[in-house]
Amino acid sequence: MADPISWHLSGDYFENCSCSVVCPCLVSAAAPLTSRPTEGFCNVPLVFHIDSGRYGDVVLDGLNVFVILQAPGVMADGDWSAATYIDERADDEQTEALTAIFTGAAGGPMAAFTPLISKNLGVSKVPIAFRIDGKTRSAEIPGILRMSVEPLPTMHPSGEMWANLGHPVSADKMALAVGAAGNTFSDRGMRWDNSGRNGLYASIRWSNVS
Repeated sequence: MADPISWHLSGDYFENCSCSVVCPCLVSAAAPLTSRPTEGFCNVPLVFHIDSGRYGDVVLDGLNVFVILQAPGVMADGDWSAATYIDERADDEQTEALTAIFTGAAGGPMAAFTPLISKNLGVSKVPIAFRIDGKTRSAEIPGILRMSVEPLPTMHPSGEMWANLGHPVSADKMALAVGAAGNTFSDRGMRWDNSGRNGLYASIRWSNVS
């Protein structure tokens, strides 16, 4: 069997789930992912920007990826649906690399979700715009996604609340945030409106090499 391809990346991430602030799937008296989501289900888009990355010899710098996860009930019970959207600027080798990383097939943080996913809704290539403006993160896929998050209000002079939630995307440091008005996703027969709902963001540094 061939050795797995080594890869690493660094960049930025944010999400905006369907739970009220703050999401009990991550912050509650129960074990992580075992509390009932506030709406009884979880619809969560995850958006990633890669500042710098390599998958073997394939350069991933500057590319964006978007993943949707949908859980019909308590997240730990599984039966999730998932779909991956790859930056249309990616060539064939980059598309293959990003698909491997962000579906969890190449190991790394996204592999933590794999046992919970029962429905793979496929991979699409789309134009993904990603922006950071101060403490606000935003992204857009024309006709599919519009999303923006900003920090929850806080008395801390930094203007941000950070927590080590153990989230697979960034286990040691994640900022608590809230989704802006007009945060919607519409594709594959689904339409979500996560305006005013729970958000998170963080810088990321991933690798499949320990």
